[in-house]
Amino acid sequence: MPNIILSTESGADLPKDLVEKYNLQVVPMHIIMDGKDYLDGTLPVQDIYDYYDRTKKIPSTTATNIHEYQEFFTSIKEKHPDSTIVHIGYTSQASSSFQNAVIAAEEFEDLHLIDALNVTGGLAAVVLYTADCLEKEPDIEPSHLIEKIKAVVPKSKLAFIPGSLEFLKAGGRVSNMASLIGALLKIKPCIELKDGKLVSTKKYRGKMSGATEKLFSDYLKEFDIDREQLYLIYSIGLDEEIKQRMDEVAKENGFRNVRWIQAGGMISTHSGPGGFGVAGLEH
Repeated sequence: MPNIILSTESGADLPKDLVEKYNLQVVPMHIIMDGKDYLDGTLPVQDIYDYYDRTKKIPSTTATNIHEYQEFFTSIKEKHPDSTIVHIGYTSQASSSFQNAVIAAEEFEDLHLIDALNVTGGLAAVVLYTADCLEKEPDIEPSHLIEKIKAVVPKSKLAFIPGSLEFLKAGGRVSNMASLIGALLKIKPCIELKDGKLVSTKKYRGKMSGATEKLFSDYLKEFDIDREQLYLIYSIGLDEEIKQRMDEVAKENGFRNVRWIQAGGMISTHSGPGGFGVAGLEH
């Protein structure tokens, strides 16, 4: 009987209750602030914003390194010696984390790596789809599961509006940043994942309340998202009324299950407070 263990990085922003429910293994990425290295997940996100308010500096982020992956995979194998590890990684186009995992994986058998080409809720959607497959088919062969994951990776669609252009500029992880340099504060860029890269696609004017509704509308026009599950992403500081309205809009559009995901340290460092995003899987 296959014993498959799923793993991913902290940049998936998986809610703790789902990590526990599916026995997901999560390796932390890093946030560097004030000369100190923090494991993502151990540093309250609010501390990142407080640091920026005090210093006008933005923390930097670094990938999980090769040695950390070696220890991570070894730990899983020690606890589950007959297991097959399926690791679904943070996009290789925005971090060296996946490449580090590839190098570390050379020492292990029954370890499979899949580049999700996505981040935060988009990565979470792939991981949780896989966890659901395993729950429904606990005896599934690893090769069959991997085929399913590879087929769903291009169907995971993420779009978000960062809460702060200052954080976005300083992060430098978004392609075609030149188009944002002269942006006025009332212009809110939409960031999407295109072939694993974070790209500025559209711009919305006005208040965040209007921008979030327009983003959601455009997202549903562009992608034929499965109505069974939707992930809404927020960073600390997003107005509660906006969250309530997005719940209403999701229900109005036929989504049966809506899960809110709080952006963790990795994403929050680059997008700032008060951001909003949406993620789901296309049919």
